Amino acid sequence: MLAAGPAFAKKMYRWVDDNGNVYFSDQVPPDQVQHKRETLNEKARVTNVVEKAKTAEQIAQQKRLDELRKEQEKIIAKQAANDKVLLSTFRNIEDLQKAIANKTAALDAARKVIEGNIDLLESQLRQQQQQAANLERSGSKLPDKLLNDIAASKQQIEFAKQDLQRHQLERQNSEKEFKADIARFQFLTQTQRTGKTDKSSLAASNASNELGLFVCEDAVQCEKAWKIAGEFVASNSTTGQDVESEKLIMRAAPQTDTDLSLSASLLENNNVRQIFLDIRCRQSSLGTELCASAKAQAIREAFAPYIQSQLAAQQ
Repeated sequence: MLAAGPAFAKKMYRWVDDNGNVYFSDQVPPDQVQHKRETLNEKARVTNVVEKAKTAEQIAQQKRLDELRKEQEKIIAKQAANDKVLLSTFRNIEDLQKAIANKTAALDAARKVIEGNIDLLESQLRQQQQQAANLERSGSKLPDKLLNDIAASKQQIEFAKQDLQRHQLERQNSEKEFKADIARFQFLTQTQRTGKTDKSSLAASNASNELGLFVCEDAVQCEKAWKIAGEFVASNSTTGQDVESEKLIMRAAPQTDTDLSLSASLLENNNVRQIFLDIRCRQSSLGTELCASAKAQAIREAFAPYIQSQLAAQQ
């Protein structure tokens, strides 16, 4: 260790080299600027710290983390906006449930219209096919128009069934959104009434959570839960490691139609810490189906109960 004399200059620098040697000087030599250094005043108190120079790889990683944090802030801002809409639109949970019931009724009515259209088209096709069968039995040649009409009816039926599938998927997604809105509204209004979150209510909410959201009771629990969330993300993803920071754990982007890439974000809203699980699939038709599948939903539903059970096992 190389120590300074009894009296400090008005500005003194202190740093440690790669061999562990400690230096004090009023100037930093060019070959030492890469080390972390502290600026000391005349009373030997640290007034400033310059971190160790980062490698190109570390700089690139930091840039990536900064980009991810910006995206995370967007998520937080979007959640805050959604919360504001919920609280300003509905006076109580009954109003929200009534609005959801109306939306559900409208979706069901649209489904019945599509199903009715399919029934009409299938009836039309049966009549056309019966007409064709009668002509064949009589030995007559089938008119081109009839053949074209049969082909058109089959195509219309196929399109209508695809439309019904899309509608069913929309209905399922809407149900998830409705459940999310109800859970979030209850959480927000409970917090507003009490100024704090009831631990037993949180446990019940976490146990039945379908949103992939774990609400922490306090900072100590959240620290433990964050480690458990990382284990869950790793064990349920099919892709390799990508990012692990104090607020974001994310696996590599999906490369195939069967890949599931999980991520966990540590969010804070109104002093309540939450761990949010997200699932990414490849941007393809099969990937979209996978993310909307029961398998993906089961992973989401298992997230909060898994953390809860692991926390209980640690007690």
